[in-house]
Amino acid sequence: MKKFVVAALGGTLAGALFAMQVAGPLLAQESAKSSNVYEQLDLFGDIFERIRAQYVEEVDEGDLIEAAINGMLTSLDPHSSYLSPDDAADMRVQTRGEFGGLGIEVTQEEGFVKVVSPIDGTPADAAGIEAGDFITHVDGDSVLGMNLDEAVELMRGPVGSEIVITVVREGEDDPFDVSIIRDTIKLTAVRSRTEGASVVLRVTTFNDQTTPNLEAGLAKQVEALGGMDSVNGIVLDLRNNPGGLLTQAIKVSDAFLEKGEIVSTRGRNPADGDRFNATPGDLAGGKPIVVLINGGSASASEIVAGALQDHRRAIVVGTKSFGKGSVQTVMPLRGDGAMRLTTARYYTPSGRSIQALGVSPDIVVEQPRRKAATEEEEEAATKRRFRSEADLKGSLDNDSLTEDEIRQIEADRTKAEEAAKLREEDYQLAYAIDILKGLSALGPTK
Repeated sequence: MKKFVVAALGGTLAGALFAMQVAGPLLAQESAKSSNVYEQLDLFGDIFERIRAQYVEEVDEGDLIEAAINGMLTSLDPHSSYLSPDDAADMRVQTRGEFGGLGIEVTQEEGFVKVVSPIDGTPADAAGIEAGDFITHVDGDSVLGMNLDEAVELMRGPVGSEIVITVVREGEDDPFDVSIIRDTIKLTAVRSRTEGASVVLRVTTFNDQTTPNLEAGLAKQVEALGGMDSVNGIVLDLRNNPGGLLTQAIKVSDAFLEKGEIVSTRGRNPADGDRFNATPGDLAGGKPIVVLINGGSASASEIVAGALQDHRRAIVVGTKSFGKGSVQTVMPLRGDGAMRLTTARYYTPSGRSIQALGVSPDIVVEQPRRKAATEEEEEAATKRRFRSEADLKGSLDNDSLTEDEIRQIEADRTKAEEAAKLREEDYQLAYAIDILKGLSALGPTK
């Protein structure tokens, strides 16, 4: 018994010595880390005081601190940043769908400002700015070396004022200048129309208006076609859509899905992850859907495209999307400012992350660049279009058809010519319409 007690005490003593040997270095490491952090903060204070006292010009202390905070955030990734009170107010206005500016969504790449996408119907769109363009100068001032917020601030100005931006574009040998007049940007989140028996829903952004606009636009066009039975399918056009609110991306996806996961988010702490699932009800009534995407489709657009693609609810057509698969949380700060911080990555229903990879379309369709035709080419094309048997002198009449049948043939020909015209104006959209026509011709699947 005594031996047992002694052995137990010996084991306890050895355990205590082991714990001291292991815990000692760990505590020392934590203490060293804390000491290093405080030393760095002291260093920051020293630099701040020297700038304030010795810089060649008097500086605003508040601006210095804001710049330091923003530098800390922007060093993390291109989407984290500090929002001053004015910027935070502008962001809240943008989510409601109206703001002042050029009408472009931008990011930063290799030190330059890169256009994610121009927004439909805005000054930048009218001026011919394209997704993938690099902005190198604003009114002659280089943006190289600026952070994204500084470059954006440089592009802001009074409504009606002119700005000249210098653009570098793939396929162009030299940079070129583009003059744009700033304007109040009023976003129509969803524009709807029909192309033949297809409904086209052009979603330009994901803000508070998106889901109501989509529901109202779809209902209006379905009614115009005489009911859902007359509709052969829906084109959901997400090209050059820079994204927006995660909640709206979930609602738009849910509008066409009956069940299943839409998107999941995973943060640093696994317990903070979220999963969002569809609820019963499909606005399209099971009709085929084609989703159009391109390099300007980002963030919320990729959530919708990825969800519908993974559930095989839609055929995705176009080119690879932008690849922004991260979630930013806007956190209010004292003084009415805010912090935009990347807090999670999002994943499609199949579990794939889109970050830096983008959504790959099921069918890759490039949008060809338009080339101005010469007068000789236009004249030759006109001759080719209109020269037929009926133009030949003394040709026989077709007496095997009734007048109603002839009128039907002419109506079908007119539709075909309109489709051909659409291919010249928007090849990707025409391709999507053709897919819906083909699926309609096959009839419903069982």
